[in-house]
Amino acid sequence: MQSTPADRFVAIACGGTGGHLFPGMAVGEKLLERGCDVALLVSKKEIDQLGAKTASGMEVLSLPAIPLLRGNFAPFLRASWQSLHLTRRYFRSRRPAAVLAMGGFTSAGPIIAGRLAGARTAVHEANSIPGRANRLLAPWVNHVFIGFSSAAHQLGNRSVQFTGTPVRSQFQPADPEPCRMALGLDPNAPVVLVMGGSQGASGVNKAVLEAVPLLAAKIPDIQFLHLTGIPNFEAISNGYKSISARAKVLPFLSEMELALGAATVTVSRAGASSLAEIAAMQLPSILVPYPTAADDHQYHNARALAQAGAARMMVQSQLRADQLAASIAELIADPFIAQQMKAELRKWHYPSAADEIIRTLLSEPEEETKAEPNSTMLRFRHG
Repeated sequence: MQSTPADRFVAIACGGTGGHLFPGMAVGEKLLERGCDVALLVSKKEIDQLGAKTASGMEVLSLPAIPLLRGNFAPFLRASWQSLHLTRRYFRSRRPAAVLAMGGFTSAGPIIAGRLAGARTAVHEANSIPGRANRLLAPWVNHVFIGFSSAAHQLGNRSVQFTGTPVRSQFQPADPEPCRMALGLDPNAPVVLVMGGSQGASGVNKAVLEAVPLLAAKIPDIQFLHLTGIPNFEAISNGYKSISARAKVLPFLSEMELALGAATVTVSRAGASSLAEIAAMQLPSILVPYPTAADDHQYHNARALAQAGAARMMVQSQLRADQLAASIAELIADPFIAQQMKAELRKWHYPSAADEIIRTLLSEPEEETKAEPNSTMLRFRHG
């Protein structure tokens, strides 16, 4: 890979949810290794502020951007204008070589400011169904990177490259025993990891709590690691206490590699970043797509993995505690089924995703013309 001058500065807009932040941080880590300076442009949401604290070596700029929701058009425009103004002022003090946006409502201001500053610009779309921000920005950037090949023809740009979704370097298969010990769990007992996403998930939480007594009857030493999201922490903690289950309940965990490494199986939403981390760790999973996700993109993400045998999927409207308990118990008790799923998950992990993004984003035009077609053709596998 071609070396990069040490004074290269790259800005990454990756705020709003963990699904935008953590892939952005993964790219940032690789840029630091190449001698680049990196700034993460995030929102003021708590998930961004907590997650960005772990971004060692990267500058963090918080923007006032907010999502566009029904009834908040005026505040949305005001916050978007303020974000653009703040980012333009920041880029005047230091012009970026490139601006990469990972999707979501923090993307627009930095991409516009980057274009005005003469920087190379790109977006990464992690989901099988592109988000609204990326659909709007894609025609105006130099490059588009995608995590599912099915998104290729939904983004209006001639330079669309399949890379997969970047994950941070610490996400790789791990020995579960030390991970469990680090989290205060029994190192020798199976662990069910429950992840509802950075905002929590009441439907998943309810079904899991109802399934806990059924699982405890089948597997007496089973234990649970439940990441609730901040709003649901107290209620879920009390729920486990009321049924005397062996559980560690946390509102948020920055060391997600420990949680995934400790787990025997996970029950998770189907955000693209979570799926990329699950694939990197080769963790058998039961995916419950967030039913109100934009364009139902989590359903399409989960279906792609489920159809390949890399995960199981349960639709929330049909989620029943007995079925959930039976599926979890089978993945724990039958090593052959678990190993089959792990083998399929390996095909969904793209360890070079961040490097491919950087190579294209920072390369000279004549070099990317030579490299891009072969990379794209070889990597378009899933959809």
